[in-house]
Amino acid sequence: MDKDMKADSGAARAGLYMRQLSGYRAFIPAPLPPVPPIRINAPLMAALSQADRALGRLDGSIHTLPHPDLFVAMYVRKEAVLSSQIEGTQSSLQDVLAAEAKILTPGLPADVDEVLNYVAAMNYGLDRLRELPVSTRLIREIHKRLLHNVRGGNLTPGELRRTQNWIGPRGCTINEATFVPPPPDVVPQAMADLEKFLHSESDLPLLIRIGLAHAQFETIHPFLDGNGRVGRLLITLLLCEQKALTRPVLYLSHYFKRRRQAYYDHLQAVRDEGAWERWLHFFLRGVYEVSQQATETARRILSLREQHRDLITAELGRSAANGHRVLEYLYRSPIITVARVRDLIGVTSPAANELVARFQEHGILHEITGQKRNRRFAYQSYIDLFHTD
Repeated sequence: MDKDMKADSGAARAGLYMRQLSGYRAFIPAPLPPVPPIRINAPLMAALSQADRALGRLDGSIHTLPHPDLFVAMYVRKEAVLSSQIEGTQSSLQDVLAAEAKILTPGLPADVDEVLNYVAAMNYGLDRLRELPVSTRLIREIHKRLLHNVRGGNLTPGELRRTQNWIGPRGCTINEATFVPPPPDVVPQAMADLEKFLHSESDLPLLIRIGLAHAQFETIHPFLDGNGRVGRLLITLLLCEQKALTRPVLYLSHYFKRRRQAYYDHLQAVRDEGAWERWLHFFLRGVYEVSQQATETARRILSLREQHRDLITAELGRSAANGHRVLEYLYRSPIITVARVRDLIGVTSPAANELVARFQEHGILHEITGQKRNRRFAYQSYIDLFHTD
């Protein structure tokens, strides 16, 4: 290996570009933590403090919800949609909810299975944390589920790559790439070093450590596909493993998607200039903004639930008890059919139809097919609280 290293001395803080036998230059990451150490100056300390407080408020707000796990389930779906959209999928949150409810929809995006896989991979990873720490093994298991029977499923799911990959405009060659991650023979040791960092004793604040780990994972790019999605999921897994969150409700894909170019530019500046502090400031700002948004969503859910509970009590008379049962179910599955209402509350089809009609009359449910048969109804005001723009 010809050590034709990039001249910029700042890059040595994150790693070095090294020319390979076939002529291209690949990046060899330095193990974490960076040397010289992270400079936690006044602006970075302020961003850290702000992010920490917002994260604590978010964790506390979840405990005020009557069904926090249902809130978490919707947030997992939202994250799956957004993280997958960054990688080019078209499916919306409503598409995912319809697919989960096993409602056949003409024109449902073909890539909805990729989003459903993301939901499954995320839930799998969170469950596995009970018996396995965040590690290369766990990351590989999550990756395998992410790519099962979908686009990229032929690219060795669950296996560290054995060939070179690169990042750049669609169709570019390796010599035209924006960034070339480490060669495949370097990847196992780079991942072992990352795992060692995650579980070593450190005086660095948790959010700083997680920000470093995310950037390092994206630089290693250990898989042939799915690196972005797994790297974003890694943030939440680490927050939950370290008990910074009691439930997995912080997902940064919305922040990264809205600032996609800045996100890529900051990661590249780490590699080219060793600009860890600029990246961490950007990352912490994301933790703050997304925590604020999620806390506000929790507040709005409480308000919506009380508003609709009061409306059902006041307007549905003897049907109010069944109405409350249906309302609570909608927080679990916000797209529903008359047949599901019938089975849920154990009434006849005409009675279920009548209850659904009352929900429509009062604006709780909206029919979304425009058909007379096989109709389905959405709890749209709830879905809209998780709107993914």
